[in-house]
Amino acid sequence: MTFNRREWLGAAGAGGAGALLASLGMQAHAQASLESLNIITGFAAGGTSDAICRRVGTQLAPGYAKIAVVENRTGAGGQIAINYVKGRPGDGMTMLQTPTSMLSIYPHIYKKLAYNPVTDLAPVTVGCKFDFGFAVGPAVPPQVTNVREFLLWAKANPLGANFGSPAPGSTPHFIGALLGQHGGVDLKHAGYRGTQPALLDMLGGNISAVSGPVGDMLQHVPSGKIRILGVSGAQRSRFAPQVPTLVEQGYADMAHSEWFAFFLPAKASPELVQRLNGHMRTALASADVVDSLSTFGLEAMSSTPAELAALVKSEVAKWGPIVQRVGFTAEG
Repeated sequence: MTFNRREWLGAAGAGGAGALLASLGMQAHAQASLESLNIITGFAAGGTSDAICRRVGTQLAPGYAKIAVVENRTGAGGQIAINYVKGRPGDGMTMLQTPTSMLSIYPHIYKKLAYNPVTDLAPVTVGCKFDFGFAVGPAVPPQVTNVREFLLWAKANPLGANFGSPAPGSTPHFIGALLGQHGGVDLKHAGYRGTQPALLDMLGGNISAVSGPVGDMLQHVPSGKIRILGVSGAQRSRFAPQVPTLVEQGYADMAHSEWFAFFLPAKASPELVQRLNGHMRTALASADVVDSLSTFGLEAMSSTPAELAALVKSEVAKWGPIVQRVGFTAEG
């Protein structure tokens, strides 16, 4: 996959803007702009998902569409937005942006899901990638400096054997649950509406740990109020290079990252998908988007529609056994 920021920036520098645009398809860019583009996110204004949509939207107008508007259709953990886009016309004027866990994990935790992640959406491109951190707060002694030490401490202190995550059934929820299984300790899970409420509870000493996006934790690290014990990526996060990965710490099956990705309704034509992909890849390679997303701990990147389709399918297959192992369902 073309998930490499350096390669993108290198291509722009080596061949110039003209060469980069040519590689994306000048014919697609030359077509008349649509009247408008509605970018749909299932999460509230001011959050990470909303911020990504707005930054990308500024790059898509007036080239792809004369105006780009972000709509926050919140609720049901992102499902409302997906269902809305699923039912829209395939005219290229409605685009979904969603974390991939709504497509890869939800089919395994909901007995009745109103959308099929493979057949109801037309993949356009990946937008960015991010890793999760497992952090502890003031309720955990400062002598605890890595994940193994936390699990041993939690086992010896059952009242503190807990962690919070942005939502039940989310990737960070499963990361915490799997770590508990690795350590032979029952880590009680507390689901929140986002990472920041969980972090605030941890900072207040109400919970011991939080599993959530690394970018959401960074603002609290310099003060020493929280300590990130491990990150979930296959390699160390460039936003927290001093923190070892979970794999480095001996948890070989714990490499889990998340993507924000963009989709059209499934009824959109392949030609329209390719046209939007060309504009999206140019937008995601722009310095403004790359730099602004990095402030959230997000690595801007892109893909072809086929690469995103393959990613969704592989993630759906990957998470089935993990969900079964943890034993969590969203419906009791």
